[in-house]
Amino acid sequence: MPSFKSGEVVTLIEERAGLQRVEVELGSGPERAYVLTQLTGRVDMGDRVVVNTTAVELGLGTGGWHVVHWNLNCEAWSEPGPGHIIKGRYTSLQADVGSTEEHLPELADITSIDGMPVVAAALHGQLPAVAVAYKRHRPEGRLAYVMTDGAALPLALSDLVADLRARELLDTAITCGHAFGGDYEAVSVYSALAVARHIARCDAAVVVMGPGIVGTATRLGFTGIEVGPVLDAAAGLGGVPIACLRASFADPRPRHRGVSHHTLTALSVATQSRVAIALPTVGGIEEQTLRADLAEAGLDTRHDIVDVAPVGIVDLFAALDLTVSSMGRPAAADPVLFEAAAAAGSVAACPTPPDASNAS
Repeated sequence: MPSFKSGEVVTLIEERAGLQRVEVELGSGPERAYVLTQLTGRVDMGDRVVVNTTAVELGLGTGGWHVVHWNLNCEAWSEPGPGHIIKGRYTSLQADVGSTEEHLPELADITSIDGMPVVAAALHGQLPAVAVAYKRHRPEGRLAYVMTDGAALPLALSDLVADLRARELLDTAITCGHAFGGDYEAVSVYSALAVARHIARCDAAVVVMGPGIVGTATRLGFTGIEVGPVLDAAAGLGGVPIACLRASFADPRPRHRGVSHHTLTALSVATQSRVAIALPTVGGIEEQTLRADLAEAGLDTRHDIVDVAPVGIVDLFAALDLTVSSMGRPAAADPVLFEAAAAAGSVAACPTPPDASNAS
């Protein structure tokens, strides 16, 4: 059940479109909270607010932030949306964000994305590596980010997306399902990909949930299993489905070392189409482990393994002044995780990635 407390806004830390970060005095000193202004409106210094404290009390991956639920200084607040499609349906914060589909008749009969490459990844932290590698190989190419509702719902929460947009590494953002706040809103992954191709005129797309993947240490109980249906959606729409490996040699949990069980399950149980699996040729025991994990799961014959030379993604992040981490570890501490994502971005950029060879 949720937990709520009320207090006074004592500090405005920062603000950008859709988001404020503040400090709220809740009785034992200032505590950090964020405000999703699309849902509750802005707050100002001195406002009395109600905050949801549930995630912090549970020690979940919010980074120690509460969420402002309502501004008690407002007797009423309204910001009419552009249509009749509501996200966060049947909750007290449901919002009429509209959808691209209901406004643009040219989407009515579209069932193809005309060969557009689509990268499907499970971890939000891998998004920058996909984007950086894609733009390195194809700087003129337009890249769409499709954010699903498998984790955080508000796009405004993603510092990574804000940083990538500021550096022109993403050309548009589309939020689908109950995720919201993109340049375009979409009802489903299928229509989000159609929007990316035919409305945003993008050459490739990367589909990955927002921050905060959910897992339960069970074979099926994790939101990253959506990688399978996303790849099938890309294939069904006539695109080029490209799987991004979740692979780590820094994660202390055995089930995530080498190729994560999340990837192995998503590409075996949850993927019905034949897809490309981007494999970074990192060499040594690490590459041997990746290949062995894929072979043991039968994925080396079920799908097409595409070997991709590493791009030096950690150095590229540094050159772009991008601070990137995943699961609390900086990119430099887990480079294979990010080289795997960069490999997928390279495949999306080039029919035959530079310095790469294909094997089935």
